[in-house]
Amino acid sequence: MSKIKNADIEINQLHSIADKLSRDLKKIGVNTVADLLWCFPRRYEDLSQIKKVSELQENEVATICVKVKNIKTYRSFRSKMIITEMIAGDDTDDIKAMWFRQKFVGQIIKPSDEIYISGKTQKKNSLWHFNSPSYEKVKQLKDDQIHSARLVPIYHLSGKITQKQIRFLISKALKDVPYVEDPLPVNILNKEKYPWLNDALQEIHFPSNQKSLKSASQRLKFQELFYLQCKYRLAKQDYQKQASYNIRPDKNILNQTVNNLPFKLTMDQQITLVDILADLQKSYPMNRLVEGDVGSGKTVIAMLAALATISDNFQTALMAPTEILASQHFISAKKIIDKKFHHQIALFTRTQMISGDGNKLTKKQISEQIKQGEIKLIIGTHSLIQEKIKYQNLAMAIIDEQHRFGVSQRQGLKNKNATKKVPHLLSMTATPIPRTLSLTLYGDLDISLIKEKPAGRQVIKTFLVPEKKRKDSYKFVREKIALGQQVFVICPLIDESDKLGVKSVKQEYEKLNTEVFPDLEIRQIHGKLKSEEKEKIMADFKENKFPILVATSVIEVGVDIPNATIMLIEGAERFGLSQLHQFRGRIGRNDLESFCLLFTSDESQLNKQRLQAMTKSSDGFELAELDLELRGSGEIFGTKQTGLMKLKIAKLSDTKLIKKAQDWAKEVTENKKYLSQKQLQVVLMELKTEMHLE
Repeated sequence: MSKIKNADIEINQLHSIADKLSRDLKKIGVNTVADLLWCFPRRYEDLSQIKKVSELQENEVATICVKVKNIKTYRSFRSKMIITEMIAGDDTDDIKAMWFRQKFVGQIIKPSDEIYISGKTQKKNSLWHFNSPSYEKVKQLKDDQIHSARLVPIYHLSGKITQKQIRFLISKALKDVPYVEDPLPVNILNKEKYPWLNDALQEIHFPSNQKSLKSASQRLKFQELFYLQCKYRLAKQDYQKQASYNIRPDKNILNQTVNNLPFKLTMDQQITLVDILADLQKSYPMNRLVEGDVGSGKTVIAMLAALATISDNFQTALMAPTEILASQHFISAKKIIDKKFHHQIALFTRTQMISGDGNKLTKKQISEQIKQGEIKLIIGTHSLIQEKIKYQNLAMAIIDEQHRFGVSQRQGLKNKNATKKVPHLLSMTATPIPRTLSLTLYGDLDISLIKEKPAGRQVIKTFLVPEKKRKDSYKFVREKIALGQQVFVICPLIDESDKLGVKSVKQEYEKLNTEVFPDLEIRQIHGKLKSEEKEKIMADFKENKFPILVATSVIEVGVDIPNATIMLIEGAERFGLSQLHQFRGRIGRNDLESFCLLFTSDESQLNKQRLQAMTKSSDGFELAELDLELRGSGEIFGTKQTGLMKLKIAKLSDTKLIKKAQDWAKEVTENKKYLSQKQLQVVLMELKTEMHLE
């Protein structure tokens, strides 16, 4: 009879070992038995091939089955270390095994026991030796054999948990948890020939062979991606059931503004604008993401979308991640939008409250004008939805730079409207994402791509600089500074790390300040500084008050620095290509020739291949594809952004499986012969904990 009623019980109730290790288990995300079953191995050791002692080879990792002849535990004469020594053998020869500081081994293994041992072999005095090998008594049932003589799972661990302990607990959970009804529709299981969930969980943790492991892995990956896609499709359907503003922009005003621009919109910009204008005229809310490469002209599209809204007497809120970016958008809005609308535009941040026609306002004044609908375009940070601000008819929210809005934030926008209608939502990101990743990351959004660069934008010349050319690079930098140009120096870390052997901001700042450019003003910026300090440094740099800024990736997405024409990137191998491309996009925002210099201490062929790609391509989407191929999805977003997807087993590079999951999700959510909408919602709720689909 099962000892566990369901998989949602607290992990400490599974066994006394789990209770003892509960704190460390929680560190790896295991709070319940269900979490434990969804804690998948990171790799496997193939210990399934059992050798005879006579078949052993020098320095190989081998598994043998032997009978214990003698075992003893003693303290070494000099160090007083506890040593357990065993002599065992099969019908071909004997071996010697030793364990250090593991007194319990001699208490578990007894003479005459038949055991499997696995480890690296060494021959000394004609006898095979194993130092601290893994071991396991031979069990009557093969399924009970979990530490040796099979494909053995290896897990990510924390604290005092050992591999043996986690395998024991998972094995117990698999035996004690009652059979769970499979959440996947039977049609899918049959057509794709996937194993049932219980079988898949058994095989992913303790595979019978490579074939069953692959089958279990594919099924669990598919399940994760399938429900993610179902979640997105249902969210999109629910979102489109809500009422929004039917916006009819003044075409004459729009056309006149576009014609007055000092440049011609690219074809990608035109297509994106047409898609947005079409969305704004629908009765349900737009939820669109504009992906634009660095310098592709997303801002002008955002301003034209805002103009379309305010020309029909509705309000728009444009939210940026920092005050300085909000200020930059405010300046752009006044440049693009006709002066007759400037009194309807306002910048509203913690430190600045000003209208487009130059009048300074108090917080009370600006809040009241927004509430009364006198201000139509409000530009600020996320305080626009967090503070006690009410809108008369907020018809559109524009979110700049990777700030995705979830259901709760959308509801917050709706609640701020006097009309209780849901505003249209336009998100923008400068991170080029491969098409498959976009569909997986943003499955509930419509996506517009702006890949084409505006005419006249110069390509930033990028070079991989060998160490012997470093002094020449500094000389080149000094010449450009003498012409009034500015320089970014990017480092991977804030503080020095001997372990990693890579340069830090503080270390590089000291070197440049004292050895290389002692006569020039240099400042540093990193994540440990307070927001006010960072804002002040970036504002001063933008005004060309100093020539060199040493920074971490904090400047990856940020402010236009008109005079910045050179970027030096130290430890370039530590960044993904997409990150490097984002850094590079901080310079060259002018008609001057710009240069990006990459420095690396990694001479490997893979690293050279990656960094050479930076010197040859200025296409962010192309570089993102290469990053995905060479280093995986995490490198596209950098370490901080990997949290966008909490996938437990699937990978964003599983492109064929993602496509299959999307096709099935569409079929299931639109065809009631599989699951009703209510059933599907129930299943999603059941899987929410295990699959981290918050």
